[in-house]
Amino acid sequence: MLRLAVVFLVIALIAALFGFGGVASMSWDGARILFFVFIVLAVISAIGGVFNRPPA
Repeated sequence: MLRLAVVFLVIALIAALFGFGGVASMSWDGARILFFVFIVLAVISAIGGVFNRPPA
């Protein structure tokens, strides 16, 4: 998912460089949404890993 966010970010940067504002805006929004979804899932996974450890 993070890879997809980076791909959208690169597309947004290239589109902005060539002057395609609409494409750049939509790609930027997609990259931002996917990045925050990735962060939320990573935090949930980390919390689940802490609580799911076998007793030592």
